[in-house]
Amino acid sequence: MSDAQPITGLRPGQVPKHVFVCGDPGRLERISKGWEDCREICAVREYRVLAGRAGGLPVAAASTGIGAPSTAILLEELVKVGADTFLRIGNSGGLAPDLALGDLVVTTGAVRDDGTSRSYVGPEYPAVADHALVGALLAAARQRGVRVRAGITWSLDAFYVRNAVLNPDGSLGSMSAARSWGPRHAERIEEMRRANVLNCEMEAGTLLTLASLFGVRAGCICVVSDRTPWPGPAELDLDRNMDAAIAVAHDAFLALG
Repeated sequence: MSDAQPITGLRPGQVPKHVFVCGDPGRLERISKGWEDCREICAVREYRVLAGRAGGLPVAAASTGIGAPSTAILLEELVKVGADTFLRIGNSGGLAPDLALGDLVVTTGAVRDDGTSRSYVGPEYPAVADHALVGALLAAARQRGVRVRAGITWSLDAFYVRNAVLNPDGSLGSMSAARSWGPRHAERIEEMRRANVLNCEMEAGTLLTLASLFGVRAGCICVVSDRTPWPGPAELDLDRNMDAAIAVAHDAFLALG
């Protein structure tokens, strides 16, 4: 019987224990820049995996694509072939009013507003980051002098229908082509703000929940690349401080060893 995973084709022994995770396959070159013995070991659909050594530490970088379902598939297969420590490096929308574009957010826990993690365990089960990873990320960011906050992340599905645009009159409007967006959507955004939730994205809730269920470690560091609600295209910057987030994540892995 083949020991290859059904989606990625990965096998035990191919993937180092420490894995950087991101959504965009195109970001893997930035994450792996400067690695020794860097090689591609998977390129299937949205899933691409590179392996090498960073500062002497065997590491991998893997892309999940967008959202919780594809994240769960990749995490399942990476854990089954031996990986046990995961750091997500991503983009996010800023909810807290004092967050600026380019600020970094280290997730301590996530609001599980997705369907995938609930397929595994009830909503009462918490999505929490590994405390050692959180501490290492914060220490590394402060050592580098990067603006960073730690707190709760809102992890959601349905990118367009759950996000909002800021209308000229200050009201919130739909980003969806169907315009299927009602008062409850706006109330939910305000609810998250009142609860001191810092940022929103689409993968952390599932990553952290499944890591706890699987008995492995996971953390998440995201750049604030836009504001929620969205003021417009001029306020979107996916690259601002991404290299800093990548550097901080590397420092954290090296510190933990």
